[in-house]
Amino acid sequence: MNIFFNLRGTIVRQVAEDRAVAEAVMSPPRRSSSSHGDRPSTETLQKNNSSNSGVILDISALKMAEVDTEVPPLPPRYRFRDLLLGDQTFQNDDRVQVEFYVNENTFKERLKLFFIKNQRSSLRIRLFNFSLKILTCALYILRVSLDNPKDLMDNSWDLIFWVDRRKSVWAIQVTVALISFLETMLLTYLSYKGNIWEQMFQISFILEMINTVPFIITIFWPPLRNIFVPVFLNCWLAKGALENMINDFHRAIQRTHSAMFNQVFILICTLLCLVFTGACGIQHLERAGKHLTLFDSFYFCIVTFSTVGYGDVTPQIWPSQLLVVILICVALVVLPLQFEELAYLWMESQKLGGNYSRHRAQTEKHVVLCVSSLKIDLLMDFLNEFYAHPRLQDYYVVILCPTEIDIQVRRILQIPLWSQRVIYLQGSALKDQDLMRAKMDDAEACFILSSRNEVDRTAADHQTILRAWAAKDFAPNCPLYVQILKPENKFHVKFADHVVCEEEFKYAMLALNCVCPATSTLVTLLVHTSRGQEGQLSPEQWQRTYGRCSGNEVYHIRLCDSKFFGEYDGKSFTYASFHAHKKYGVCLIGVKREDNKSILLNPGPRHIMAAPDTCYYINITKEENSAFIFKQEEKHNKGLPVTGLYDAPSRLPVHSIIASMGTVAIDLQNPDPPEESSKLSLPTENGAGSRRPSIAPVLEIADSSAILPCDLLSDQSEDETNQSDEEGSVGSDFVKGYPPNSPYIGSSPTLCHLLPHKAPFCCLRLDKGCTHNSFEDAKAYGFKNKLIIVSAETAGNGLYNFIVPLRAYYRPRKELNPIVLLLDYPPDNHFLEAICCFPMVYFMAGTIDNLDNLLQCGIIYADNLVVVDKESTMSAEEDYMADAKTIVNVQTMFRLFPSLSIITELTHPSNMRFMQFRAKDCYSLALSKLEKIERDKGSNLAFMFRLPFAAGRVFSISMLDTLLYQSFVKDYMIAIARLLLGLDTTPGSGYLCAMKITEEDLWIRTYGRLFQKLCSSSAEIPIGIYRTESHMFSTSESQVSVNVEQGMEHRERGESWKEKTAHRNSTTSDQSEHPLLRKKSMQWARRLSRKNVKPSSRAERISQQRLNLYRRSERQELSELVKNRMKHLGLPTVGYDEMNDHQNTLSYVLINPPPDTMLELNDIVYIIRSDPLAHMPDDAQVGSARCTKNQQDFGTETRDETHL
Repeated sequence: MNIFFNLRGTIVRQVAEDRAVAEAVMSPPRRSSSSHGDRPSTETLQKNNSSNSGVILDISALKMAEVDTEVPPLPPRYRFRDLLLGDQTFQNDDRVQVEFYVNENTFKERLKLFFIKNQRSSLRIRLFNFSLKILTCALYILRVSLDNPKDLMDNSWDLIFWVDRRKSVWAIQVTVALISFLETMLLTYLSYKGNIWEQMFQISFILEMINTVPFIITIFWPPLRNIFVPVFLNCWLAKGALENMINDFHRAIQRTHSAMFNQVFILICTLLCLVFTGACGIQHLERAGKHLTLFDSFYFCIVTFSTVGYGDVTPQIWPSQLLVVILICVALVVLPLQFEELAYLWMESQKLGGNYSRHRAQTEKHVVLCVSSLKIDLLMDFLNEFYAHPRLQDYYVVILCPTEIDIQVRRILQIPLWSQRVIYLQGSALKDQDLMRAKMDDAEACFILSSRNEVDRTAADHQTILRAWAAKDFAPNCPLYVQILKPENKFHVKFADHVVCEEEFKYAMLALNCVCPATSTLVTLLVHTSRGQEGQLSPEQWQRTYGRCSGNEVYHIRLCDSKFFGEYDGKSFTYASFHAHKKYGVCLIGVKREDNKSILLNPGPRHIMAAPDTCYYINITKEENSAFIFKQEEKHNKGLPVTGLYDAPSRLPVHSIIASMGTVAIDLQNPDPPEESSKLSLPTENGAGSRRPSIAPVLEIADSSAILPCDLLSDQSEDETNQSDEEGSVGSDFVKGYPPNSPYIGSSPTLCHLLPHKAPFCCLRLDKGCTHNSFEDAKAYGFKNKLIIVSAETAGNGLYNFIVPLRAYYRPRKELNPIVLLLDYPPDNHFLEAICCFPMVYFMAGTIDNLDNLLQCGIIYADNLVVVDKESTMSAEEDYMADAKTIVNVQTMFRLFPSLSIITELTHPSNMRFMQFRAKDCYSLALSKLEKIERDKGSNLAFMFRLPFAAGRVFSISMLDTLLYQSFVKDYMIAIARLLLGLDTTPGSGYLCAMKITEEDLWIRTYGRLFQKLCSSSAEIPIGIYRTESHMFSTSESQVSVNVEQGMEHRERGESWKEKTAHRNSTTSDQSEHPLLRKKSMQWARRLSRKNVKPSSRAERISQQRLNLYRRSERQELSELVKNRMKHLGLPTVGYDEMNDHQNTLSYVLINPPPDTMLELNDIVYIIRSDPLAHMPDDAQVGSARCTKNQQDFGTETRDETHL
């Protein structure tokens, strides 16, 4: 709004004159006062006002007046009460009435507002204009159809200038022309911007004048009524009006139209106008020649523009031929430009992706995937896991990514399997327009993933948080599944339905790998969807068993709807878990009450199952896809004798999968076991002698005085009963409590072993002494247990989750391993404040590529070394090269310290094939071929047969992406994974731990009997086995490959695999029966011993020494290198001499094996132990004695202590 003040004053120099001028401005001209004699007269003000439409204020005069004098204060009469009273208070005051107005008040601006600026009114005007142009074209066609050129004139050339126009047609055309002329002149006047020639030479204005002025002239000059006017040129004006009308329409309804549609529409209109202009022009010019009809001209134009050119209809005179030439030239110029613009827009639209229509969103189900950058591995992991569930086959995936689609991703999305179900949209989740394109408000779910390959992971989290906020703001009812990298950023997306913090899961999993071997492999297999058919064509028995058990997943069902657990209503949880496993081969691991939202893992025997309870179990498939076949009924029908459950080795057909139907046939051996089966007979020693007591039965209702939550192999009561044995030890003064300082918001409180008083920061430094102690290396501390070393780049908040599971209250004090943090950069005080309350936690500045740092932090006294992927190396020019430095460093440590268990985190799972790489290892090459075979079959777990992954030595956090994807179907998976890893501690819920099978435990024989023993004695639930076998690796690649191929052929024929099992030996306690890697060195030593018998001269001895140095093995060279560095650092070399090479073994995980699986020596059993605090008896001493008694029944494990 432009405000004009119409006052003109004179610059004055005196203060009195300035004040008089200011008062003159405020006084109205109609009033006068004797006190203001120096004020300008009213006539002067009116004269000044008459020359201006408003009020003009002399700014310079006022500024000078403000500089020369100060503004006096308002008199007392200007009070707030007076302002409220109105004009009656100011009757004696002089005022000037100022009128405020805007430019739109003028007649021209109002017309411009109606015809141009207003969207709806201008849309109506253009619609009316378009109708007029179409009407003129229709009138021209009507005039042509009524015209008969043969009856007009003898001179044929006059037919071009004169036509036969009916009077009624003329009247209508004149009326339309007059309206169009007036409208054109009005719009030209309103759009005038100072250059009249620019307006007059516009093509649209010239065409309007050509089509309207002749008709207006015929009103005043009747002889010209039959003059020819090219009215058909109005089609071009109609085209422009239609384009403007569509633009106004989209502006009016506040919607954006597709540029692709607009360009296609323009191209079609251009072609129609060219054809219509050519047809009308040729028909009119041929009036003087061949007398073509309008249809013949139209036919000729279509044939000509389509480049067919039949030649049956052609123009005869030169004007029409010239018009054809002009039209072709115009088409050659205009059409290629239109096609080029269309092609450009099509290419741009391909970069931006497609569009998901509102109709499809309302009739179909879809989910939205929001990512910063889309890589091929991320896409395939999501699609394979998402579409692995049968009920998600009809869902569509809409990908919303701000970057241009990658070439590899484009090729994948062009595959028919994905092209019909995956839609890629280039756009930002922060823009409502892009969220509208993806139809976020109609989506079933929205997955927001972070870019873990970014150099700044905090910045990547910030982007994820903004995307989550934008999605929640746009679609509040859409479920959100968010992936966060840093734990300190998790509370910003607490509103999301499901959140997975990468560093929380990563560090907790790596920590459990140190106390429960291959926990990472166990959890990864559980959260991946598989049918358990991987490796079934392999000649190796361990690969078939391992692949079959990998198909086990976690499912849920209500107790009242279950056939697995329905009969255990009113029974204890332990009773239901054992008998369900014995009868159906399923492992019941948790339960959730109807009135409680928390999931309880192994709530113990005191939990009584109820009908509304939700049961969580591990099985090869869910119960709804299982077919029940009662073995007892089949035997009665066939006349076979009925046997008990353990009378003979039996194979539960849990693993016989009907892949095509997705159904598992479960054979029920004996639904009603005989009474004798409660007492299991035990094998005799050496064929004779007395029998040991049999395993106690699992009671329906647990006796609280008989079952206590204690470990079978380690005495948890040692913390209370063996205080005298721990006097003087480090752990004698530990207390249990909650950590006082949490490094970030949102960490779950966990009861831990803590120090009575916080340790000073100087005492946390391992390699430097302080005033409190003088220890400068790991040996000086005299730790009883082996170390756990963690190599990381920085001490992030996620590292706190590595310490908490290893210091949890349920870990016995004698089994607490010292933790050494080997950090590239020293930690800050905030992190030290969080860890100073934990016992035996130290840090040291150093890197794993420095041998001195490794030796100083006590690597020769360590049992596990955890190598965390560094943030600075996660991004590289070549994506898969991000792990290069980590792999080479780990390979070096693998050569230097062969007996050390190294757990490595990699960025890309495909790089795990380079871990513990041996160029001439033919067995690894055979595994590589097996991996390719499984990948070609479409397996999601093709990498599972790699020995480092199967043994739990390598892990990639991207493997846990499927945990977030599975939560869409199984909303309980994140909660169960957090409970297993110790990230959450729910009262009454158990925790994951492990026990080792020793020689004293082999009398149990089978996994099913072990299940009964654990349930009856300590109420523990086993869920799997970690098995280690000695293996003689093949020395010929061709031999292994032939075995694989032959095995596949015989598998197809249905033959037995026992004869084709390649070079497998049973597990023994002595790992030195097959010293393959030292075979050549031993032969070389024997040859040397034979040669040394003969006397030799001095030259021969020198030559022999040189030969010995040349033939010295790589192992000896590395050993001498390490010893020399240890001597240089002042460290003893005794511990390094005891390190052995166990590279001829392989390890793997068996999840929920069948009950008749035979136990082997050194098997490690994963068990879910019930919460000790939930069933703590009142008398701790009585409980300790009972726990000790239960332990003696099963045998104890003495942990190897490393005295430094």
